[in-house]
Amino acid sequence: MSYSAESLGLSIRKACLLVGLCRSSYSYQPKPDGDASIRQRLRELAQQRRRFGSPQLHLLLRREGLVINHKRTERLYREEGLSLRRRGRRRKRTAGARINLPVPQRPNQRWSMDFATDTIVTGRRFRALAVIDDYSRECPAIEVDTSLGGVRVVDVLDRLADTRGLPEVITMDNGPEFAGRALDEWAYRRGVKLNFIRPGKPIDNAFAESFIGRLRDECLNDNWFMSLRHARDVIETWRLDYNDFRPHSSLAGLTPREFAASNAGL
Repeated sequence: MSYSAESLGLSIRKACLLVGLCRSSYSYQPKPDGDASIRQRLRELAQQRRRFGSPQLHLLLRREGLVINHKRTERLYREEGLSLRRRGRRRKRTAGARINLPVPQRPNQRWSMDFATDTIVTGRRFRALAVIDDYSRECPAIEVDTSLGGVRVVDVLDRLADTRGLPEVITMDNGPEFAGRALDEWAYRRGVKLNFIRPGKPIDNAFAESFIGRLRDECLNDNWFMSLRHARDVIETWRLDYNDFRPHSSLAGLTPREFAASNAGL
């Protein structure tokens, strides 16, 4: 049985004095949650983009005009239990100091290329060739197939030449698809310089390595591919989203397409 101060013949002031309670605490009324709409949208975005952390989700909320202060997003992110599980990394020995990879000053100055590998549900392996513009971080193409040799690499580059032109330099590793005769003859004919990284030094191809890491984390690891066609469709959808919607931290929160458009006159 509960009793109120009035039922005991006591004023609220005396009752608070007896139990050691502040009168403001007694009369406190909880305020409505002013963050309810933001919380709802934050949960929706986190469900849609399961590998996005607090900084990326904050950029999406700010784009929609819901949040201004990043600390507010971080607080709601923690309270909603949306923190990502960190994936441990093995410590690797480094044989030498890292180099500072110069950043291009205009679009189509330098591209990078690299491969990612995955499987469909039957266990059949496929490869994905990714091409990246190092200036805008835009990905003009991801070619997906079970076999991608030097001739197919040349086909992809010729297709890009018709739609956006060619770069001055292309950076890549020393894989047989890149170091073979087909790409060498194409580069000589097109006047494009091929920049091969030092063997065993993937950091020399940092822009492509970073992109492949995002592709694997946000797309390849997050989907079951039922067929090669399904893999192509899912990866192409992710590529378009990456270029047109996904905010990029090194581009001041702009998407690669927005950044390229804002610097189109360079």
